[in-house]
Amino acid sequence: MKLDDLYSELTLKTGAKLALIVLDGVGDIATAAQHGMTPLEAATTPNLDALVQQGCAQGRMIPVAPGITPGSGPGHLALFGYDPIETQVGRGVIEALGLGIELKAGDVAARANFCTLDNKGIVTDRRAGRIDTSVCMELCDVLSKKVKNIGDTEVLIRPGKGHRFVVVFRGKGFEGPLTDADPHREGLPIPTVEAVDPSSSKANKAAKLVAEFYATALPLLAQKKPANGFLMRGIAHQPEIPSFEHRYQLKPACIAVYPMYKGLAQLVGMAKIEGAETISEQFETYLAEHDNYDFFFIHYKYTDMHGEDGNFEAKKRAIEEFDAALPILLRKKPDVLVITGDHSTPCFMKGHSWHPQPVLLHSDCSGSDKLERFSETGANLGSLGVFEARFLMRYMQANARMFDKFGA
Repeated sequence: MKLDDLYSELTLKTGAKLALIVLDGVGDIATAAQHGMTPLEAATTPNLDALVQQGCAQGRMIPVAPGITPGSGPGHLALFGYDPIETQVGRGVIEALGLGIELKAGDVAARANFCTLDNKGIVTDRRAGRIDTSVCMELCDVLSKKVKNIGDTEVLIRPGKGHRFVVVFRGKGFEGPLTDADPHREGLPIPTVEAVDPSSSKANKAAKLVAEFYATALPLLAQKKPANGFLMRGIAHQPEIPSFEHRYQLKPACIAVYPMYKGLAQLVGMAKIEGAETISEQFETYLAEHDNYDFFFIHYKYTDMHGEDGNFEAKKRAIEEFDAALPILLRKKPDVLVITGDHSTPCFMKGHSWHPQPVLLHSDCSGSDKLERFSETGANLGSLGVFEARFLMRYMQANARMFDKFGA
């Protein structure tokens, strides 16, 4: 018997309420430049501290496998209990779903960033100075009016948040995945995309289509500043994934702001609850929807954003802003509450990393690790130990008393 089949066989419906709060990229590393502290350790968090002191279990989670640095897609799919190696989804698909694009069979989607290029085509800023969403909308409007089709393939362009947007190629005979049109660092030109599987004629056809799109679209941005170019990654089609509700016998909802995380939730069948923009509004939405769902995924972006910028103080403030809003959620404390990240984003590294992220789990049967605070240092001492993130949902179910006894 497979392990997932055993879990399904043991699962009971209990009516418990579960909440998974993801402080994106919250994990960090202590360095001398940061006075030997992480932002989580340096932040003033009286509400988190009080929650920990009521009784919580802590630990660290390996997002994918030892030493592997995950993107947000694999990081979140693991949190949702899907093996991130077996369940690989292109970032473009996730972003497109999050923006409300209903993908059709044969669609290939890409997540795109406006960027800054020098006069030799070298990427000098991968995020074009983090242009405002309104600027992104204007640029996408320019592109979408001029590039409606490439041959008999329809091109859909939709703005996201900040410098991000989505491109969907709607035609026949295409598939992914493709390599990225993104050097992933400054100082290099935009690479030409290729089929990940060179033997796939459909993927090779898609790669040629992307090259034609670049040839048509880049000249339209040549005089724009600072966003005179764009990068594309996660170029793929939508795979089939078992639904979250079927897997866990929980009716799930997502309360997120950024399209990618809405897309990840939609990919596994979570309902998207729209309208909230701040973490306080997200928690108020949770209160309003509390009786309508069994499981809530609440996503907070800013810890990751400031980590990628290498801004220790801003990441610390983002944690403090989250903590200040936490009492709103605790007005209707879920039976099982988890606070964690999808990966670590150390300020020192200015990007995602392989370091296990800290995790806090609170329930009436979680026990207490007798710690004072939620931090990487405390998590190292916690009773959950170090485990793979794909087992987090099973710990949550167990703490909701959703498993019958195994064996005699």
